[in-house]
Amino acid sequence: MAAPAEQPPVSGPSPVLRPGWGYASVSDKIADIVLTRPVHWPWMTLFLASCAGVLVLVGAVSWLFARGVGIWGVDIPVAWGFAIGNFVWWIGIGHAGTFISAVLLLLRQRWRTSVNRFAEAMTLFAAGIAGLFPILHLGRPWFFYWIVPYPSVMNVWPQWRSPLVWDFFAISTYLLVSLLFWYVGLVPDLATLRDRAGVAPRQPVKQFIYGLLALGWRGEARHWARYDIAYLLLAGLATPLVVSVHTIVSLDFAIGNTPGYHSTIFPPYFVAGALFSGFAMVLTLAIPLRHFFKLEDFITARHLANAAKVLLATSLLVSYGYAAEIFTAFYSGDEFERYMTVNRWIGPYAPVYWPMMCCNVLVPQLLWFRRARHSVALLFAVSLVVNVGMWMERFLIVVSSLHRDFMPSAWGMFYPTLWDWLTLFGSIALFVWLFLLFVRVLPVISIAEMRELVRETAKGQA
Repeated sequence: MAAPAEQPPVSGPSPVLRPGWGYASVSDKIADIVLTRPVHWPWMTLFLASCAGVLVLVGAVSWLFARGVGIWGVDIPVAWGFAIGNFVWWIGIGHAGTFISAVLLLLRQRWRTSVNRFAEAMTLFAAGIAGLFPILHLGRPWFFYWIVPYPSVMNVWPQWRSPLVWDFFAISTYLLVSLLFWYVGLVPDLATLRDRAGVAPRQPVKQFIYGLLALGWRGEARHWARYDIAYLLLAGLATPLVVSVHTIVSLDFAIGNTPGYHSTIFPPYFVAGALFSGFAMVLTLAIPLRHFFKLEDFITARHLANAAKVLLATSLLVSYGYAAEIFTAFYSGDEFERYMTVNRWIGPYAPVYWPMMCCNVLVPQLLWFRRARHSVALLFAVSLVVNVGMWMERFLIVVSSLHRDFMPSAWGMFYPTLWDWLTLFGSIALFVWLFLLFVRVLPVISIAEMRELVRETAKGQA
């Protein structure tokens, strides 16, 4: 059956009337990106470039399997390098999707409607990529199943005090709940794509695939009742994950007695940093998406400004974490903590520390100004700067706390090799490749939720 007719679009976060053409159908504008819109050269160029990057990642990982982690810059005492820093960075990026989808849904924040779908996809891709790095870092990655509590006839069980086991449970739970939440929200939209693929010009292959994934959805009242219950239940399950997952990641560091790691501020500090980098990535994706696919009617300046406000708030929380960490190092009287802090300021990694502080503390202060929050170009630049700054922070947390051990005879430096950089940029290319495929095969904005928002807005104005 055909998709139900929508109410006339209205102003605000819903589609608006533009001169020269009539009211745009919500379903038409979103579904046509998947069903009828031709592939243009910007998408194809970026897709081919990301394919090349994915091939580079495959080559780097294959060489890692053949030669071992010695091709990276890790050594003693810096046994953790790019791999763990990249893991923390990627898992942090995945936090904004869960926050936007689950927490803002429970708080009845309607502006989430325009960004929640691609933010959820961003979460899945980022968390999946993050899960690769601990496995690559194992040294013998083909034995990755040893961190899983599988039944062992030899009674050799995983070491429960190992953070690797904690990370396995955290990431697998996060991925499973996020995938279920994302898929349940997709079901009504998959039915819409199924119905539209069945009308002229017919696309029988797409109609069959979308129909299979739609699980027989017909839009009946009992379907919607069960959908609402399931969606809210999953939102309630996903909300604690916003706090728990990155808290567990922070405990990878905080349980140790290494100066710079052993800090009680790490759990809330890591959660705030995850939301900070995650919302920066939401802006990084939303701005090109609305520009190239003409989605300014749905992802409005108001949505970008709201995301910028959250970015500013999380920047202040991260800044407080920096200040608390410095204060604790000096107030505690621990000479090792104090030396580690001063070493970050004037030591060999100071050229990373001060740009990181500039990116994460100073640059986001521009968002206090309304003109900055409503400047699309400036928001895009700030989001890129924050992403780079948060990667620098992860690098500093991992490396600068390790390279000066308790005894000067055990001091060392970490110098990333070509393979470290290729693995990092290859993971970014994999993320871009997955996101570009998602844009072309699934609706980037929730059709069902946008229809509801349009109807509610029109009814309220009437």
